[in-house]
Amino acid sequence: MRPQGRKVLGVSEQAASDAGRADPVRRAKIVNPEGLHARPCHAIVSLTREFAAGLRIRKGTKEVNGRSILELITLSASQGDELEFRATGVDAVELLDALCALFAAGFVEKK
Repeated sequence: MRPQGRKVLGVSEQAASDAGRADPVRRAKIVNPEGLHARPCHAIVSLTREFAAGLRIRKGTKEVNGRSILELITLSASQGDELEFRATGVDAVELLDALCALFAAGFVEKK
């Protein structure tokens, strides 16, 4: 029995409703001198918690969960490295905009 007022989509109907809808993707270079160490990873995770969207971050062939500090650190990303961000969810574009601004600001680190 399904809840009243909710349409349950079959597999083919769901695939048809998802057709043409791609997850937004952005890229950003790491500008801060220290790269992705614990503080920037914490800043990324803290930012993602303000949004409902999921986040995947890729460096080269390695892709990690953008909501996990430990996974982010395993990217071993340094200054000048380019990362790719893919967000999924209702506020995915807003998350990516905020994330790119955070990267552009160098995680507001002072040397």
